[in-house]
Amino acid sequence: MFQTLYSYFWWERLWLPANLTWADLEDRDGRVYAKASDLYITLPLAFLFLVIRHLFETYVATPLAGLLNVKEKIRLKATPNAVLEKFYAATTKHPKQADVEMLSKKSGCTVRQVERWFRRRRNQDRPSLLKKFREASWRFTFYLIAFIAGMAVIVDKPWFYDLREVWKGYPIQSMLPSQYWYYMIELSFYWSLLFSIASDVKRKDFKEQIIHHVATIILISFSWFANYIRAGTLIMALHDSSDYLLESAKMFNYAGWRNTCNNIFIVFAAVFIVTRLVILPFWIMHCTVVYPLDLYPAFFGYYFFNFMMVVLQSLHIFWAYLIIRMAQKFITGKARGGLGMARGSQSHGVVEDERSDREETDNSEEEEEAAKNGPLSNGHPVLNNNHRKTD
Repeated sequence: MFQTLYSYFWWERLWLPANLTWADLEDRDGRVYAKASDLYITLPLAFLFLVIRHLFETYVATPLAGLLNVKEKIRLKATPNAVLEKFYAATTKHPKQADVEMLSKKSGCTVRQVERWFRRRRNQDRPSLLKKFREASWRFTFYLIAFIAGMAVIVDKPWFYDLREVWKGYPIQSMLPSQYWYYMIELSFYWSLLFSIASDVKRKDFKEQIIHHVATIILISFSWFANYIRAGTLIMALHDSSDYLLESAKMFNYAGWRNTCNNIFIVFAAVFIVTRLVILPFWIMHCTVVYPLDLYPAFFGYYFFNFMMVVLQSLHIFWAYLIIRMAQKFITGKARGGLGMARGSQSHGVVEDERSDREETDNSEEEEEAAKNGPLSNGHPVLNNNHRKTD
């Protein structure tokens, strides 16, 4: 049965145009072609990426956070309470008013104390600012290096300037060593992102992130199997062109460099919209949908590849909507999370990540602390501490 399924899976008509077989893509005369077995190496490389990431975050990102004065906000812990903890873990982290009143009777706490307990308990589960900074630093470093490497791989190729060259001689297109390593590193990195997504900072688009990683892995793998390597390298480099800008904006946001964060974000938004909503659909997807039909009839692989491209494009539209909302708030001066300046001067707006799980403030506790010591920020008195850290 396994052999039958294996034969159906690798049936040439699924992966290759008519009148072509896998034998046509066997290495000969010094020409090397992509093979499915090449991708086995990406799984151990993904775990190697996780090790490198841990070392990077420990020995590079953490000291960098210290240099940039990334500070943690002091979080008050919820008082141990078995009744409330059981409800929090088993039922919901956000109880309704009726639940709060019921828990108040069961736990012997007042309604106000129950509400405060849940706020503090939720804040305990939220990722720290240092964790966010370390993750953004790692992704920024990879995306920047990947973009530079990707451009080095494709900038001197004729299909970078003339998209019809992408399909010249397809599928009998030999693979270059630079293309091999570009593919292996990119695919390994996305495997590592998928493996670590459960422990990484969770945002509101958590499900979309999983869909994106899975779709990207399938697209990269399929384009390798079907020898869509030229199109694949263009698509990967296009995606890397804006990602490092977003991660750098996050880093500066966590460090409190609001103006720098805002300026980088505006550049990121422009690059994202141009690359993902203009170049990708009207140049790259036009190249993968229209040009191949001049050479061969459509086959399953053609439909599958372009279907996955549509899935990715749909995610880009979703994220573009969030980005435009953030940019609109910034431009109109309605962005929240302004960094309070000393001596009561006007605060700077900071673009807020719409995907963020915002930390809740405990107003009653702040009032108690203020009555004793004045407003606190990381344990030190300040003149204005009504801002909120944003992602």
